Amino acid sequence: MPHVLLFELPGGNDADIFHAALKRGDRITFLTAELSHYLAQPELAVLLAQADTVLEVMPFEYAEAERQVLACHAQHPIDAVLCLVDIRQLEAARLARSLGVRYLNPTSAELLRDKFLVRQRLAERGLDQPEFLLVRTNVELKAAVDALGLPVLIKPVDGYGSQNIIVLRHLTDLDPLLTPLEDLLPCRQNYGLGVQANERMLVERFMSGSIVGCDTLTIAGRHVLLGLHEKIFFPPPSFAIRGGCFIPNRGQFGEIEAYLHAVLDGVGYDWGAAHIELMLTGSGPRLIEINPRLVGAKIARLVNLTLCRSIHADLIALHCGEIVDDVLSHGDQIGVTRWIVAVRPGILAGVELAAGQDARIRDVELTKLPGAHVRPPLDNADRIGYVMVCANDRSEAEAVADHFVADSHCILR
Repeated sequence: MPHVLLFELPGGNDADIFHAALKRGDRITFLTAELSHYLAQPELAVLLAQADTVLEVMPFEYAEAERQVLACHAQHPIDAVLCLVDIRQLEAARLARSLGVRYLNPTSAELLRDKFLVRQRLAERGLDQPEFLLVRTNVELKAAVDALGLPVLIKPVDGYGSQNIIVLRHLTDLDPLLTPLEDLLPCRQNYGLGVQANERMLVERFMSGSIVGCDTLTIAGRHVLLGLHEKIFFPPPSFAIRGGCFIPNRGQFGEIEAYLHAVLDGVGYDWGAAHIELMLTGSGPRLIEINPRLVGAKIARLVNLTLCRSIHADLIALHCGEIVDDVLSHGDQIGVTRWIVAVRPGILAGVELAAGQDARIRDVELTKLPGAHVRPPLDNADRIGYVMVCANDRSEAEAVADHFVADSHCILR
């Protein structure tokens, strides 16, 4: 019976990796910096009661976390570390190195927490990059925008989840009343779990094209592309994703696959899942960013439904050193997701979901509870719930999902 260390849960509430470990029959140790956050959610509290051990390090200090984990390891050897949270990837890599188990190497984990350093590394290796500059102050920020010229994109070097992104397209966007560049830093962003933004921003040339998300598994440096997410965004100025379509890899993505391999090799990616966002431009694929973990926002569940297998279980098996065979050969459908959002600001009283049943609708979940403050979507954190649909034809799946969202209504007070 493998013993796995689960280090936090993505989104603070996505327990799919926990369920996969339980279904496999694994022994589970759960590590967190804020146990009360999980215990306050009844379903997660019940789930945590099924763990063999729960470790809390609050406030989080790596040395204390390592001490507790190694003490647990001494009693029951840990076979794998699983962390699907961006802000803990470096600590997870260091823990895995101390335990002597398979994980993304700490050097690459540290690199991937800094979008500027990733851009710099890949540029050194000859991969085409949009022009980019690092800024630490508002004076540097204005100078970088002037140097690159419009349009540009501004984002935190340690950000994730499409949060705190600004695009300046036109001269009117430089109006201090619309985009106060003199007052963006320090941003004082709190990422949760005791992690604050490091107050460094990346300014880069805004790219045009189609955005796709690519899900990969890497086993000892060998990369496997599972499939592509074609993403649909809400209208500007929002950066929230309205939905997407997951298309399994059947060997039809040759150019993209070769580019992904070059990117992953360029940052020394040697083990685990990655979710890589690309812009498909007229000059070919270009990197937006690399997320060194399984795709978030519940979308891994769509991958599971489409491929007819548990990618979460595959990921655990990969980290345990078990052979993951045939990951591309299952499922011949297309998966589609659409998100439910509020049309105006308010306090959520409930959601009236579309009536009726359709076998093509595979999953529906609300991610915000009554009492939550909601608003029209500016970033992914503003989304309220989703529907997932699988069908043999893409247009069929999209029509079912769109109708479900159109017939569902948020009740605000």
